[in-house]
Amino acid sequence: MDLGLKNRVALVAASSQGIGRATAEALAAEGCRVAMCARNEKTLQSAAEKIRKQYSAEVLAQAFDVTDAKAVKQFVAEVAEKFGGVDICVTNAGGPPAKGFLVATLEEWQRALETNFLSTVYFAREVIPHMQRKKWGRIITLTSITTKQPVDDLVLSNAVRAAVVGLVKSLANEFGKDGILVNNVGPGFTATDRLKELAKASASSSGKGEQEIFDAWAADAPLKRLGEPREVAETIVWLASERASYITGQTVLVDGGMYKGL
Repeated sequence: MDLGLKNRVALVAASSQGIGRATAEALAAEGCRVAMCARNEKTLQSAAEKIRKQYSAEVLAQAFDVTDAKAVKQFVAEVAEKFGGVDICVTNAGGPPAKGFLVATLEEWQRALETNFLSTVYFAREVIPHMQRKKWGRIITLTSITTKQPVDDLVLSNAVRAAVVGLVKSLANEFGKDGILVNNVGPGFTATDRLKELAKASASSSGKGEQEIFDAWAADAPLKRLGEPREVAETIVWLASERASYITGQTVLVDGGMYKGL
C-alpha cells in the first residue's frame, strides 16, 4: 500500500531512542526526509547516521531541550530552510517520574508541564504556519494510555498528558480547514528504557521484583505481552499518511487492549 509519504518532511522529537527513534526510522523507510532532535548529542547523531545508511534518507539531527521555546523555533526554521517546509510533526518527550500526589514536588509538576505539555505547544506554534501554506499537514502527539486510563503512581503523567489531548482537540477544530490533521497516540506498556525506569520505581515502592512488575503489566493486556516501539511507530506513520485523511482530533491507543473502557 502506498502511504503517500515519499519526500514529505517529517520532524520527530525525542527521536534518539525508543518510540521516537522507531518513528523516525519508519518514516524514513517510507521515503520521508527526516528531522530528528533529542538532548543527547552522541546518541542522537548515532541514530541519525544509522537511519541515513539503512534507508538512504536525508536526515537533519540537532541536539537541544524541547522545553526551550527559542531552540524549538530555531530548529523548525532550519528544517524548513533545508527541506522547504514541514509536513509532519511528531511531538514527543520523556515522561515524568513515577510519583504519588503527596510525594511529587512543585518543581516536578513544573518540569512535567514544560516537558510534556508546553513542548507540544512550542512545536505546534512553529510548524502550523508552514503547513497552512501547503494546505496539508499532520501533527501527531505521542503521549500515553494515561490520557484515557490513569495509572497508579503516575499522577504527573495522568494529569499533564490529559492536557495534551485538550490541545489536540482544539488544534484539530481550528486548523482542519487548512488541511491539517491533529491526532494523539497513546502507547500502553511498551518495551523501552522508559518502561525499565518505571519498573524499577514500582519495584522499589512495592517490594516486588522488576521482572514481576513486567509480567504483571503484560498480563493486564489481552495480548499478554508488552508492546514494541515499532508497533507504535507504524501507527504514527499510518496517521501521518494519505490513508488516514479523514481522521483528526482522535486519540489512538496502541496498548494491546489494556484500556478497560468502551
